[in-house]
Amino acid sequence: MTLPRIAIDAMGGDEGVRVMIEGAALARRRHSSFQFLLVGDQAAIEAALESHPSLRSASEILHCDDVVGGDELPSRAIRRAKTTSMGLAVNAVKEGKAGAAVSAGNTGALMAMSKLALRTMPGIDRPALAAVMPTLEADDVVMLDLGANTEANARNLVQFAIMGAAYSRIITGRDEPRVRLLNIGTEDIKGTEDLRDAAAQLQAAEGLAMSFDGFVESDKINRGQVDVVVTDGFSGNIALKAIEGTARFVTDLLRSAFTSSLRSKIGFLVSRPATELLKHHLDPNNHNGAVFLGLNGVVVKSHGSATVGGVANAVAVTAKLLENNLTQRITQDVAALGKSDS
Repeated sequence: MTLPRIAIDAMGGDEGVRVMIEGAALARRRHSSFQFLLVGDQAAIEAALESHPSLRSASEILHCDDVVGGDELPSRAIRRAKTTSMGLAVNAVKEGKAGAAVSAGNTGALMAMSKLALRTMPGIDRPALAAVMPTLEADDVVMLDLGANTEANARNLVQFAIMGAAYSRIITGRDEPRVRLLNIGTEDIKGTEDLRDAAAQLQAAEGLAMSFDGFVESDKINRGQVDVVVTDGFSGNIALKAIEGTARFVTDLLRSAFTSSLRSKIGFLVSRPATELLKHHLDPNNHNGAVFLGLNGVVVKSHGSATVGGVANAVAVTAKLLENNLTQRITQDVAALGKSDS
């Protein structure tokens, strides 16, 4: 199956062209059907492509030497949407020159440009940023919103649940993903009025492709007991960073403990297979690729500090969403919600 082209913002991220091109090349080696539109400085891209003939044969270059700064305000960046590599990558989706866009650049700018160019889907009030995180079970958990909206009312949360469930069905294969609202307790009386109202709407709705059963607390996010965790962007971003920080704390603590004495170093050698598995499981590069859900097109945000493997994973996520028609699935699910309300 030949997929639509994926537009790559080759200038975004901490290392820019090198990592983005090598990541795309790795993704291409793993999936020979991938086609690309590489957006950025042509000379730099051409130089990086010299070592990757397979990627070169599957790519077109769109020259652009203007780049969105990592700390640039979205309000300023959006005025240069027609001249920056990020803006041109997103615009390629709008114009049908690419099926999706991937960038490791400024998250706020990418959200603003994407929303302006692609607009939100019918039936969706606000887009949401969704990402996957590891769990104790085989499947990852989808969490949204992770920062696109600092506040969310009950209507927004219900829409986030629908979008998150559609995304989860693609990555887990579950027909009815287990969806929960993030709250300070699981009792029906806990949380804000918007949370309780959203829960009541989701429980009353019929025909939705999800299994909804109320609330989940933050300590259960990674236990493998839920497939989609729904919250506002303020709480979601705090929860995400707390989880990532804890993961780094654990790995740093283990590293310190295993190097504290000769006996500890011997113990490390014995337990190295297990610690390497833990390191792999917690490595954010293995779960790289956050998605802006609710837009008329697919836009994926890679970590700015992602490795080559991390970028390749973000590209693979993008391709999977295209292959499984994410936007059409969300449209159908939102329509089902409308029928349920009528």
